[in-house]
Amino acid sequence: MSGTTDNLADAAVDVRFIGNATVLLSYGPLTLLTDPNFLHRGQYAHLGYGLLSRRLTEPALDVHELPRLDGIVLSHLHGDHWDRRARRHLDRSVPVLTTPHAARRLRVVQGFRRTAGLRAWHGLSLQRGGAQVRITALPGRHAGHAVLRGLLPPVMGSMLEFGPVGGPVRMRLYISGDTLVYDGLDEIARRFPAADLALLHLGGTTLPGGFVVTMDGAQGAELARRLDPRLLLPVHYGDYTVMKSPLTAFLAEADRIGLGDRVVHCGHGRTARVACEPGAAPTVR
Repeated sequence: MSGTTDNLADAAVDVRFIGNATVLLSYGPLTLLTDPNFLHRGQYAHLGYGLLSRRLTEPALDVHELPRLDGIVLSHLHGDHWDRRARRHLDRSVPVLTTPHAARRLRVVQGFRRTAGLRAWHGLSLQRGGAQVRITALPGRHAGHAVLRGLLPPVMGSMLEFGPVGGPVRMRLYISGDTLVYDGLDEIARRFPAADLALLHLGGTTLPGGFVVTMDGAQGAELARRLDPRLLLPVHYGDYTVMKSPLTAFLAEADRIGLGDRVVHCGHGRTARVACEPGAAPTVR
């Protein structure tokens, strides 16, 4: 164990932004995928109740080009987070950690037999080669109006805690999921202070009738202010026609409230390496 722990002493977390909310996370020998969306430009995601949204970008990686995966973290079951290409081509033996609502459908209907449904504040750990990540489900709210919340799938955020098996947590990575800002999210900072990196789902997704169901730039910056992570990495913007809030809106608001220096500028197809040492600057390639 000590040799393995020593090998991870200087490990970093690599975050490869594939597009939309899909990222590859690597820590030592561990590799995770989030919210798999591999539709191509011009294809339509099904968002339920006959609502479609056209993809405007290409994923930086095709589903067939993925490395071996140790797990998938799925914030909710929507067509731009778990699409038909994911359903058809992902390995059904890979563990999927998601909401209880999504887990039931993935197991019973789609045959992903190693799917775990996590309620808020509950978690599971994955290990490989002496490296470990604990994934804890966190609260999220996809819509502000109670009636609309009943029409949208339940959503979760997640806290990923990386470190050696049997050793201390070396990095905390928060993934917001498709949530809006509400007071229930404040508990995250109380239970998990000093997160190292926050992946914020932005885009200001707007449904017919003007209903906004993901954070726009102002809300994303407000959530960053409340949770106070060391670094911020915006995702889930500009990929679909329903996304009405550009990345520039978030960047401007983050600058306005004094958080602009925390933003990791990692565009589609690029990889941010975030060192586990406090204060270390991330690198992007």
